[in-house]
Amino acid sequence: MTDHPALALEGVGLRIGGARILDGVDLAVPSGELLGVIGPNGAGKTTLFNVVSGLIAPTAGRVRLNGDDVTRMPVHRRAVAGLGRTFQTSSLFGALTVLENVRQAAQARLGGASSVLRRPRGADAATTRAREALEEVGLAHRAGQQASGLAHGEKRKVEIAMLIAAEPSVILLDEPMAGVGSGDVPAITEVIRQLHRGGRTVLMVEHHMEVVLGLATRVAVMHHGELLAAGTPEDVMANPTVQQAYLGEAV
Repeated sequence: MTDHPALALEGVGLRIGGARILDGVDLAVPSGELLGVIGPNGAGKTTLFNVVSGLIAPTAGRVRLNGDDVTRMPVHRRAVAGLGRTFQTSSLFGALTVLENVRQAAQARLGGASSVLRRPRGADAATTRAREALEEVGLAHRAGQQASGLAHGEKRKVEIAMLIAAEPSVILLDEPMAGVGSGDVPAITEVIRQLHRGGRTVLMVEHHMEVVLGLATRVAVMHHGELLAAGTPEDVMANPTVQQAYLGEAV
């Protein structure tokens, strides 16, 4: 049992060319929480994820992962330390099969050389882990299919399976419903719910409010680069300041 939150942001700020993108963001995410990060367009949500994942270095403050300062740590070392992320656009290798995509993630976690052209070290373990991850997201039957031929909703599930195979302790989901048809939303929502029930810490940026309010144990609201409010979904959505920030946008 650790005294440290799974993820902590301490006064995180980002200025680019004099423009304030993030300003003094303080946020602690306990282990096992599913935190929904919401806010109007341009509020700084994806930028915050970019700072947490190491794609952008903050100009102020610290980022801690499981108590360790990772503020200046590169992306690949954060992945090894237990941070995983999906993006708004698909990041699959279309020419590879579904199983090969997920096996790449498992192989990276196991630490062996990774190549689909030769048998990498730990291949059997990686393949087993990949099949387990595909089973968890309900795509075991697609293992041999080329990734480029999947429907968009299935690609989202494969990306989550890749995260599962890599075994991160903290997961960032950046708009998992982006581009997904309404018919696929319930199934992907259930996959995310099961992902969280597995004991993982999940942060999710999502504009689909029904999904956020149905999944999140806590909600953080970003506005103009600042953390406007954080609390239970009920408390946050009843907050007059939050309602004012959302004027002109669907709440």
